[in-house]
Amino acid sequence: MPTTNNQPSVLVIHGPNLNMLGKREPGIYGSESLDDIDSELYRKAGELGLSLEIFQSNHEGDIVEKIQAATSLFNGVIINPAAFTHTSVAIHDALRLLSVPVIEVHLSNIYGREPFRHKSLIAPAATGQISGIGAMGYYLALVAVSKMIAN
Repeated sequence: MPTTNNQPSVLVIHGPNLNMLGKREPGIYGSESLDDIDSELYRKAGELGLSLEIFQSNHEGDIVEKIQAATSLFNGVIINPAAFTHTSVAIHDALRLLSVPVIEVHLSNIYGREPFRHKSLIAPAATGQISGIGAMGYYLALVAVSKMIAN
């Protein structure tokens, strides 16, 4: 398995519009910025003995290429595909290339929102999904991936 400095490595992918967290619909997505979430992810990764890379893009193709490059570089992936959750067969197919744990994360409860958000095209390609508990979902996903890698 790939490691950095003898540490397992995890890739976190943030999808479209997540760069606007804290400004965009805080009643749904919370008041934390993406930088706040990323800082806490780096801190928690250090506590867990993980090397972490974080990537954000508003472009589907960039996310697909990042996943493709991850096939031999990371021990686990955490992805919040955002709006691409409901539309992207390409991201689904790219995730199927991976043989490492993949956790799908959503800040809001996608099943308690508009009906078009209830269907995740990503879920069948993921090991698990965390939805509806805000930024804490990312932190729990990091703990889960760490335990999965250890096992």
